[in-house]
Amino acid sequence: MKASVIYEIILSAVLILLQVLLLNQISIFGIGTPILYIYFLVKLPMGSNRFYVITLSFIVGFVIDIFLNTPGMNATATTIVAAFRKPLMNLFFSKDDEFENFVPGIYRSSGAFVRFAVTMVLLHQSLLFFIGSFTFFNLTNTLTRIGASALITLVLIFAIDSLMYKKAASES
Repeated sequence: MKASVIYEIILSAVLILLQVLLLNQISIFGIGTPILYIYFLVKLPMGSNRFYVITLSFIVGFVIDIFLNTPGMNATATTIVAAFRKPLMNLFFSKDDEFENFVPGIYRSSGAFVRFAVTMVLLHQSLLFFIGSFTFFNLTNTLTRIGASALITLVLIFAIDSLMYKKAASES
């Protein structure tokens, strides 16, 4: 097994545990909940096999669903976002010689990474909350929850990505 696959599996497991044990207990004003497990999907290398990405996304979402007793909501949202990942990457990042091995990051391609992460998180949160509410009747409440959760999630993603970059920079 390649080292990158092991790293991706460990990152997924850590994010699942963090989400289930800590982050789901946090609710800011009863509206926003950080949903950080989507970070693994943002940080996968660009050249990752589409089947691998979708399968890993489904498994992560399914495990989250099992722990949180949400019947298929997270698995569905994460799988759909994984299916849109490659077209979104082609939209935001330029293809060059190292496109296949490129791992998106805040310091490597800051503007493109921010746009990509915002799009991925908003898509995921929208799917997750609309699947969860299963209605458009209380649209303002759902949109408020999407916005608050996305904002909290994005702040955590950018903070973690910045810390990981600084840690990697200090080691080399």
